[in-house]
Amino acid sequence: MSFFIIVFALIWIGSIVVWAVLTKAVRSADVDKIKSRLLDGNKKADKAKEKGSPLPQLIHTEDQSAGKVFRQILKTLDLQDKLAMLLEQAGLRWKPVNIVQAAVFLFGGTFFAARVAGVPSIPLQLAAGAFAAMLPVLYALRLKKKRMSKFEEQFPESLEFVARSMRAGHAFSVSLEMIHREFQDPLGGEFRRTFDEHNLGLPLETALLKLGSRVPSLDVHFFVSAVLLQKRTGGNLAEILDKLAHLIRERFKLRGKIRAISAHGRMTGIALTCIPMGVALLMFYVNPSYVSFFVEDEIGNMMAAAAVGLQVLGYLIIQKIVTIEV
Repeated sequence: MSFFIIVFALIWIGSIVVWAVLTKAVRSADVDKIKSRLLDGNKKADKAKEKGSPLPQLIHTEDQSAGKVFRQILKTLDLQDKLAMLLEQAGLRWKPVNIVQAAVFLFGGTFFAARVAGVPSIPLQLAAGAFAAMLPVLYALRLKKKRMSKFEEQFPESLEFVARSMRAGHAFSVSLEMIHREFQDPLGGEFRRTFDEHNLGLPLETALLKLGSRVPSLDVHFFVSAVLLQKRTGGNLAEILDKLAHLIRERFKLRGKIRAISAHGRMTGIALTCIPMGVALLMFYVNPSYVSFFVEDEIGNMMAAAAVGLQVLGYLIIQKIVTIEV
């Protein structure tokens, strides 16, 4: 029976992961096509990507202090670059290996603590350990979302600042350096890094492409595409940046309207998720013998695990329905 529970839990978790991956892939397909079109002008970068070589780096540091086992895990799963980019976008000074170490230690510690605390079944112990192992990645994802949202809020004003600076007679590269003094992080830091890379010898085109890769925002890709196109064909870059800033502000307004319209759906998802938990807590308080079956019996554990899984799946589906990309 225990083996059946473990197999059921693994199959269920695998189904959820596959569903999430496929949903994310379908959701971002159109955005990826737009980004690839916007950044397709750099033929050298495309050739470097086909050969598997990244964009030029001014300073390259390799992590040699971490354990060989964890580094080998990252290399085998091809997660080194992805975790490094995630940490960079989140503004954390961690190393990719640190996340793997923290996940392994949290899983082992939580699993052992659950066994010592007397958690009745192995699937619940494994589920507690898996949730604890996901905490470092969830924390980094939360910081990334918060940091990118703050960047997008500052971005339209920074474009107008660059346009005014260019009309005053400053060069485009000098305007990028001035952003660092006028705006706070994360926007000021990212543009300061772009200016430093260009100032130390990296071509402006490559420095801007690296900015677009560090900041996963469609607005930034439009900005990079506009600057590179103006550099090749000419034109009034200040006017282009003003129009782009206006377009981004209008997108923010539309996004706010959509969020207000879909607020009812989000509240419905939260209510439908919280009601079963509230009823379960109430039953534990009013009639514990009635619900002890779900804790003490193996079949009850299976039913409780299935109910929790279906509840999470329903919440994710509702969130998918009410999420509208602009």
